[in-house]
Amino acid sequence: MNHVEPLLRVRDAGHRYGDRFGCRGVDFDLWPGEVIAVVGESGSGKSTLLGTLAQRLDLSEGSIRYGRTDGESVDLGHLGESAVRRLWRSEWGFVHQDPADGLRMHVSAGGNVGEPLMADGWRHYGRIREVAAHWLQRVEIPVDRIDDHPTTFSGGMRQRLQIARNLVISPRLVFMDEPTSGLDVSVQARLLDLIRGLVSEFGLSVVIVTHDLAVARLISHRTLVMKDGRVIESGLTDRVLDDPHAAYTQLLVSSILQG
Repeated sequence: MNHVEPLLRVRDAGHRYGDRFGCRGVDFDLWPGEVIAVVGESGSGKSTLLGTLAQRLDLSEGSIRYGRTDGESVDLGHLGESAVRRLWRSEWGFVHQDPADGLRMHVSAGGNVGEPLMADGWRHYGRIREVAAHWLQRVEIPVDRIDDHPTTFSGGMRQRLQIARNLVISPRLVFMDEPTSGLDVSVQARLLDLIRGLVSEFGLSVVIVTHDLAVARLISHRTLVMKDGRVIESGLTDRVLDDPHAAYTQLLVSSILQG
């Protein structure tokens, strides 16, 4: 029987801003095919944690190990810039809260999806365009919009295009920063259905930051609750939301119920 290792092994991780910590003492494992939601109010440290996991912020203390496709486990805190860039080209994706941060707004939809393939060495224009068209269909964007720029798209379409741009390289690990924030409720629901289906189909591992507990319930297996830069509660999402132990989590859940 094969021994399965965590994709991410996070131990006592923290990031310091000058003389204060944005997050500290974070411990968890992320398994292949698992979705973990990180929830908390604004300023709780959840976005700092996401940036630290994704190597966009320096790891100030602790360790984060990642199990690469080749089977080697690497310490991200000691990985050079070129090695991290390789992971972004081939194994990782990042879905931003604002699609404009994750797209090239004046490049066509097809070009946005095709660029990661070209960065990975693809050179056949016809094949790249064919794959881009396939992915536009997968994220419910009409193929006849392939030559349109994202500036002409709605917010929901831009977010779906950003997802296509990330998934075209078949990543194993995707970081998501409030991907449904700012969208209408009906658009949010459609986007979450799409994400959930793609995560299941491709066996993606995901760390998703959200302030919306309904998003965590819909999409995640486990939830980490953050307050003042620390994880104060964690567990299976249904358990955390239906039977919260920490007073702060109880407050978060009750505020949703009262709302």
